[in-house]
Amino acid sequence: MPATVVVGLQWGDEGKGKATDLLAESVSWVVRYQGGDNAGHTIVLGDEVFKLHLVPSGVLHPHITPIIGNGVVVNPRTLIDEMAMLSARGIDVARVRVSAAAHVIMPYHVALDGAMESRLAGDELGTTHRGIGPAYADRAWRIGLRMSDLLDASGLRMRLERVVPEKNAVLAGTYGLQPFDVGELHELAVEWGRRLARHICDTTRLLQEALAEGQHVLLEGAQGTLLDLDHGTYPYVTSSNPVAGGACTGAGVGPLQIDQVIGVMKAYSTRVGAGPYPTELDDETGRHLLERGREFGTTTGRRRRCGWFDTVSLRYAVAVNSVSSIMLNKLDILSRLPEIRLCVGYLVDGSRSDTWPLSVDALARAEPVYETFPGWEAELSGMRSMEELPVEARAYVDALEEAAGVPIALVSVGPERTQTIVRAGPGEPADRTARMQRTRANAA
Repeated sequence: MPATVVVGLQWGDEGKGKATDLLAESVSWVVRYQGGDNAGHTIVLGDEVFKLHLVPSGVLHPHITPIIGNGVVVNPRTLIDEMAMLSARGIDVARVRVSAAAHVIMPYHVALDGAMESRLAGDELGTTHRGIGPAYADRAWRIGLRMSDLLDASGLRMRLERVVPEKNAVLAGTYGLQPFDVGELHELAVEWGRRLARHICDTTRLLQEALAEGQHVLLEGAQGTLLDLDHGTYPYVTSSNPVAGGACTGAGVGPLQIDQVIGVMKAYSTRVGAGPYPTELDDETGRHLLERGREFGTTTGRRRRCGWFDTVSLRYAVAVNSVSSIMLNKLDILSRLPEIRLCVGYLVDGSRSDTWPLSVDALARAEPVYETFPGWEAELSGMRSMEELPVEARAYVDALEEAAGVPIALVSVGPERTQTIVRAGPGEPADRTARMQRTRANAA
């Protein structure tokens, strides 16, 4: 079987960890293809909560080989600590594989990230200070260290002696920070290599062999489409490509080896960090979404900005990712709201627009145009079919599907695996138009 991509359709934090964990039941390999430990996936299994930052979500399934692909920037200290946490909780991490071509986040990357953000003073980009951007920059400059370098002590020393003086000149001369000692960095990196040696390998070869044997590969992204370096709200974006196309370069698979792209989104929207956000709510409804949705970052604990769902950005995300179906998360969070608003267009400089703006400045001037839907009081967390949901909730899901133009196949009403409705099951019309007409007739 070919590969499947799981991609976020908003500004990240859509619940991709749950989606990947759910889909991992039927695959053999789960691959993280971009980002670093600036992202996090939260997975709930009964009373247990797992917060993962680098290790792919599939690690919780004993039949899965979890892979950290070449497109990821890896902080070895974070990876070592995360695997130790998983091991202490009874999870086998011997299966974890890390691409030898993945780039390494060094301590000077972390220092530079924090220093550059501080210097912006009021115009920060909202980075996590994890060194992600500087590590990707070194990759583009062709002066970065790769995981394979950690296994070659003499070659590693030469690379550090070439790079560290330049980094120290910037850290000390521009930011007034303490320089790094080459010897200490070398000793630290060699120890990382020793501890991770059995996990580092040619993951592209492993994946190509698996695909050739007909095994199913699941590719998971971090962050979301609107934070993509090329297609997001630049410069308020991440330093890599979360879009589905990034899975090819970040994992080493070809476009024709991917047969479906599953988009993940929430029933409302959130954003972390700076940047324009047309549907943001700074009122009681925003607090409802924040508190009921527990909208705090998995990695940083930062409070997420909350707002209504935006169908303009949805149509854009579906298009640039070639989304074939969607998983809708956190529908249950909307319970007890008297009404629900859905952004269906923008007013930009007085003119109506239904398309995603080309510039971040235009997006900052965009005023949302809303349609209003009746809310519902019922708690959804115990419901396991669309028929059980209030008709108002079904009508809202239908409206989202109509805006997306592709099927919403899964609807999540809680954080656990079992709190998921398979929408296209027995008794559901196969035709989306017929289903929406039925829901509207019931509502009337």
